[in-house]
Amino acid sequence: MDSARLLEAIIENAIDGIITIDNRGMVESINPAASTLFGYNPEEVIGNNISMLMPEPDHSRHDEYIEHYQKTGVKKIIGIGREVRGLKKDGTTFPFRLAVSEVHYKDKNIFTGFIHDLSKERAAEDELRKHADEMEEKVRERTKDLIKLVSELEKAKSDVSLSLEKEKELNQMKSRFVSMASHEFRTPLSSVQLSASLIEKYAERPDLPNIMKHTNRIRGAVQLLNNILNDFLSLEKLEAGKVVVNKIDVNLVQLAEEITEEMQMICKKNQHIVYQHTGAVGMFYLDGHLIKSSVINLISNAIKYSGENTFIEFSTEIKDDICIICIKDNGIGIPIEDQKNLFEPFFRAHNTGNIPGTGLGLNIVKRYVELMDGSLEYHSAINEGAMFKMSFQQ
Repeated sequence: MDSARLLEAIIENAIDGIITIDNRGMVESINPAASTLFGYNPEEVIGNNISMLMPEPDHSRHDEYIEHYQKTGVKKIIGIGREVRGLKKDGTTFPFRLAVSEVHYKDKNIFTGFIHDLSKERAAEDELRKHADEMEEKVRERTKDLIKLVSELEKAKSDVSLSLEKEKELNQMKSRFVSMASHEFRTPLSSVQLSASLIEKYAERPDLPNIMKHTNRIRGAVQLLNNILNDFLSLEKLEAGKVVVNKIDVNLVQLAEEITEEMQMICKKNQHIVYQHTGAVGMFYLDGHLIKSSVINLISNAIKYSGENTFIEFSTEIKDDICIICIKDNGIGIPIEDQKNLFEPFFRAHNTGNIPGTGLGLNIVKRYVELMDGSLEYHSAINEGAMFKMSFQQ
């Protein structure tokens, strides 16, 4: 077999496409592999411009490429190769690797293009990219789920910690309650029991002064027990959300005078409640019951924690749409270190000693004031008395 026939056989049976064109871009030959790739019969291609096998923009620019090369000698594809797209007869395109060589034959230049179809490789890459994108999406979703799970675990941890903290506070509150109740109930009950026995004794031989003294003690002890129970009932209603605010136009001056007269009766020796109102108006939109309970509680504390021969200042002020109610005493005061827990239920400052009390009063007052959309301020120091100010706005 001579070399020409051998070369022809190789070209005809080559796996890659081989196309030759002249220096004008006209196709001179196309092997079967190239014909199959582009979907044309050889006679449909040979003699036509190679640009028929190119999609835009290469289709319109191909002749410029050849002309530029012939003028400048600058090679952009020849001997270099690059990836391009081919245009099939049915109008679809496909990727292929193009390598172009230039051959000088019988006084003319022949350009040979070697075409390696990349469709399968690109399809495999696209499939791989698709799987990678799907995996990335799954990882993103799993990460999102994991973040959500971690967030839920953190929330659950926080909830458990909060529950444990609340349980700890509840246990401490129970301990304070048991300690307070055992002391506060035992003292007046013991007084009642002792006074009742002494009254029987004094009744055998009439001794009216002593009988009156002990009946007064019994009355005071019963009043103390009644106050304790009232505090418990108020707290229970607050905790159960049963306290309903019922605001009406209250004659604050009249209410304050009634409270002053009532509380003066339980003052210590030479203790005096001094009431004063500022402002031309005496009416204000409040819950009269909650205000009365709060003021009585604060004045009761002032009486308990102040000594004999002292004054308790009670004042009200109405100016424009603001109402201020203030109770000030000159008693034992509240230690600075105890003030952070002042409104905690069952808490009592360490300097209260044997003075009776439940430790509930200020907690109840603060919650009543907040239910009426007011604010409660205080100022105190040990042995310098205490001042509590309730403020409300229409």
